[in-house]
Amino acid sequence: MSTRGDYASRALLSLALHAGEPGPTSVRDIAERTGLPQPYLEQILLALKGAGLVRSKRGVGGGYVLARDPVDITLGQIVSAVDGPIVAGDFGEPHQNGACDHEGQCILLAVWADVGHHMREHLDSFTLADMVTRSRGTTAPTFAPLP
Repeated sequence: MSTRGDYASRALLSLALHAGEPGPTSVRDIAERTGLPQPYLEQILLALKGAGLVRSKRGVGGGYVLARDPVDITLGQIVSAVDGPIVAGDFGEPHQNGACDHEGQCILLAVWADVGHHMREHLDSFTLADMVTRSRGTTAPTFAPLP
């Protein structure tokens, strides 16, 4: 998990936790609530906006709101929005572009691809709504093991 993915998840969780409040939430307020650096947070929110996860309003009283219901936003979508595709390393795909030129390399590439697949599935199994529920303590903060 990258810092950008973590910060993006924290920012959207903050928006989801305060979704019932009137109007958009300023970047300054999100930064204060989450302890994230405001300049970096601004860049992250722009990426999230580009991915259609938040909407923004300019001017006085401006800020950000979630673009979709928290139940429809997964942690995998958030991380992908700021980091690109979720992969376990950038080693290429097995059997492409000479990827198996060296001893044992092809089997390891297949394993890394499988690890990336499991990471994506696991992150996509958690919605922002799940994180809101867990952060409010209405369910135990346990996480299901991978199948």
